[in-house]
Amino acid sequence: MGNFAMTLRSKLILGSVLACFLGLVSAGLLFNWLGQDYLVLIASLSLVLAWAVSHYMTRNLADSLMALEVGLLNFKDNDFSISIPVKGDEQLRALARLFNESAHTLRRERQFIYQRELLLDKVIQSSPNVMILLDDEQRVIYANDAARHLFNQGVRIEGLTLNELLEGSSPELITALNNPKDGLFTLAANDQFGTDGQGRTSDETMNEDETWHLSRGRFKLNGQFHHLLLLKQMTHELNRQEVAVWKKVIRIISHELNNSVAPIASMVNSGRMITKDLNDPKLKMIFDTIDDRTQHLSQFIFNYARFAKLPLPKKSMVNWLKMTDHLSHHYKFTLDGDLPESDGYFDLIQMEQVLLNLLKNAHESGSAVDKITMSIAEANPNPSHGVDGTSGNKGIFISICDAGSGMSSEVLKQALLPFYSTKQSGTGLGLPLCREILEAHDGRISLHNREEAGLCVKLWLPQ
Repeated sequence: MGNFAMTLRSKLILGSVLACFLGLVSAGLLFNWLGQDYLVLIASLSLVLAWAVSHYMTRNLADSLMALEVGLLNFKDNDFSISIPVKGDEQLRALARLFNESAHTLRRERQFIYQRELLLDKVIQSSPNVMILLDDEQRVIYANDAARHLFNQGVRIEGLTLNELLEGSSPELITALNNPKDGLFTLAANDQFGTDGQGRTSDETMNEDETWHLSRGRFKLNGQFHHLLLLKQMTHELNRQEVAVWKKVIRIISHELNNSVAPIASMVNSGRMITKDLNDPKLKMIFDTIDDRTQHLSQFIFNYARFAKLPLPKKSMVNWLKMTDHLSHHYKFTLDGDLPESDGYFDLIQMEQVLLNLLKNAHESGSAVDKITMSIAEANPNPSHGVDGTSGNKGIFISICDAGSGMSSEVLKQALLPFYSTKQSGTGLGLPLCREILEAHDGRISLHNREEAGLCVKLWLPQ
């Protein structure tokens, strides 16, 4: 680069010296010819001659620099299609070739990036997962095809605000997207978009509620924060078949174990009767141990069998005040808001099992007892969408919230699946049993991390 700069510099110096020399020579000749009376004319002619010589000697440099300037201005405007002429001396030709090679490389790189963007967009648009990109003002700037079908029947949604996008949607979807945390929620069949991501149409899935997982991301792009929402469908027919298979296995194992446990318990009682006169402490310890382990195994079998053999709900009118008073005897909680005036209609025993399980989880979450709340409220139907997403049916929302540690995104994804537990002694059937009971009542369950701390579990029951 140093040699290149010196070469141009030498040529400019040489041209200037030559122009000055010719100007002085011409001025001397004219002075001898015309005399001192024409000094102004002589000076003007000498300057013109010097300028003409300088202009001629630097013409290639000026043309090359002008072409380079135009090319760089095109680069600034992201136009890499221009090429500049290769002419002049060797240094200028080398500069022009380097510029043209750079333009060719930039064109090729931009084409490669464009092809990758097309491929990425094709993958995103074909994905069954719903993807929405919002700017910091909660306005949609990008959405894939699944998002357009979920929210707007396939029509473009770019430019809409999140509130405009959610108009007429079910409360579960509105609650989930307005919550700044990740969450798990269920949409009724009529709230789902055209296909389920596996090629099935809405006619094939209209009788199946779907559980969704919401994950969020936040990043800075071009000096502005953007928010990425990803909605993943968690409940498919394969999951339901898997649960059905597990239930069948549990029923078979429970039956075989019960056939063995019952005779053992009977023989222990018989052994106690036969040896009661011996008064042997060792025999008593043996029988107590067998009896204790038998009862433990029976309880273990019962817990799994209860999930596998859940009976149909026996619905009846339930007084909310009596039910909440009964629940508070087992686990303390604060009632948030007033109770509904009209009675509930559900299987009291099964719903108490659900609420006791959720209150137990809240107490084990590390939350302070005074931060555990329960609210029960009537949900009025929307003219276009019911609160449950099914033709405007009335319902009841029950929320149990705590201020504990909440759930990680990974745990939320699997919280409602059978046999998944984060507790060392857990069976992984608590929340799945709650879900089974709610779905048997044509209701739904959703889990959401609270913005400050803790978890909030929402139940919906039709009235």
